[in-house]
Amino acid sequence: MQRTLQLTLPPHTAMNETLFRQHILSELRLKESDQPTIRKIRQSIDARSRQVKVNVQAEVYVGEAPPDIIQYRKDYPDVSQSQQAIIVGCGPAGMFAAIRLIEAGIKPVLLERGKDVRTRRRDLAAINKEHTVNPDSNYCFGEGGAGTYSDGKLYTRSNKRGDVRRVLEIFVAHGATEQILVDAHPHIGTNKLPRIVAEMRESIINAGGEIHFDTRVTDLVLEGEEIKGVTTADGKEHTGIGVILATGHSARDIYELLQERDVLMEAKPFAMGVRIEHPQSFIDSVQYHCGPDRGPYLPAASYSLVAQTYHKGIQRGVFSFCMCPGGFIVPAATAPGELVVNGMSPSRRDSRFANSGMVVAIQEEDIRPYKEYGVLAGLQLQKEVEQKACCLAGGGQTSPAQLAMDFTNKKISRELLDTSYQPGLVSMDMYEVLPHHIAYPLRDGLKEFGRKMKGYLSNEAQLIGVESRTSSPVRIPRDRDTCEHPEVKRLFPCAEGAGYAGGIMSAAMDGERCAEQLVKLYVPHSRF
Repeated sequence: MQRTLQLTLPPHTAMNETLFRQHILSELRLKESDQPTIRKIRQSIDARSRQVKVNVQAEVYVGEAPPDIIQYRKDYPDVSQSQQAIIVGCGPAGMFAAIRLIEAGIKPVLLERGKDVRTRRRDLAAINKEHTVNPDSNYCFGEGGAGTYSDGKLYTRSNKRGDVRRVLEIFVAHGATEQILVDAHPHIGTNKLPRIVAEMRESIINAGGEIHFDTRVTDLVLEGEEIKGVTTADGKEHTGIGVILATGHSARDIYELLQERDVLMEAKPFAMGVRIEHPQSFIDSVQYHCGPDRGPYLPAASYSLVAQTYHKGIQRGVFSFCMCPGGFIVPAATAPGELVVNGMSPSRRDSRFANSGMVVAIQEEDIRPYKEYGVLAGLQLQKEVEQKACCLAGGGQTSPAQLAMDFTNKKISRELLDTSYQPGLVSMDMYEVLPHHIAYPLRDGLKEFGRKMKGYLSNEAQLIGVESRTSSPVRIPRDRDTCEHPEVKRLFPCAEGAGYAGGIMSAAMDGERCAEQLVKLYVPHSRF
């Protein structure tokens, strides 16, 4: 017998393995002697009413063995002697592109400017403790990309871009918990991702692929309208049947290289602002309609906020971004002399802080003063804001900060709150740090959020800045169907750095898609 149940349960029943099993047995009038196999296949929290509920879809098997929960198998061919393709960047897009190429019988050669996950930790410690930024190894650059040491959220709305289940199963096959297949908003956690990323690296290498760390791309090998490969800082050329460009949204030197080599790019919308940090207990109390203690069964609560504001007659969206419940704020600069913050959460989400990006949409008017930089005008705006913040805050990674209510009242905070941000904070007037076209809409947005979420705007929250790397300010165009650059054949702009993704899952799916299209176009009789 096999049954599928749709249940709505209180948290203490849904989240307690023993009570959940007892509930299922009672629901189906089964006994333990029937030896049923019970497993959840979907779980989501509904906190819209005052009584929080958990929606659960479960499968029950009696008298028969359940099928495997994952179908994906790490059964890769040996591609060591196969024709090769070049992948620039070893983040989720690059790694998933490599695995997909291997499945097609193509040897991937990944070139990563940063270090492997283990060695990379030392450079992250240096940023936090010594305020020293290594421009090739930091929170953005290195094995696994920005996602490895940022958060590990696996939720995406990009279901039409690829096979979400397949990507999740690949993560499970490389060591992630099967819970990510169940949760509506799956999350691995920055403490667990490094081990999973290392396992994926081993799969690629064991199948005959190559990964070169500390290998920064400095030029393109172009012949006519085709790219043959790339040149790296050591002077070596790496050639192949195509190049997948998966460098992430912070590889500014790659954008500058493309501009220098007259490779077509275009400006795209992006947003900038700050991180806002609250006590996690406050977010829990508002979202779960509970006291300061949410209890042992509910996870740290999250939120999503959006408002429309007007500044000097121009409408501007203000919205939360990359909300990290039970998380930490981290320094995400990629060069000395700049200050950037980002958020992350460990798998348990057990920090006493909640943080989120709180950002303002950048409009065409904002980048007009930088028109001399052409398509990289938005990039220059980013740089100026980050460098100004760094200079005003002392030149290191100490971040400017201001209590949220003080900010809206234009009052410098006499004292700041405890924070998860390790390099430390300095009280400043954020109107001096942020351009007015960001600061004033941000103020109005916070006031609106304070009305929507009582207590959100108070001096129990503080703004920490700047959050400037929400997405790439540049898009590298490509054909909608083939993913190939419209002017440079065999070049496949990919994921966040090219303007086509916004997180681990969408980047991974885009990496797979670019790999598939490369093979379809340039490998006769391919499997795809």
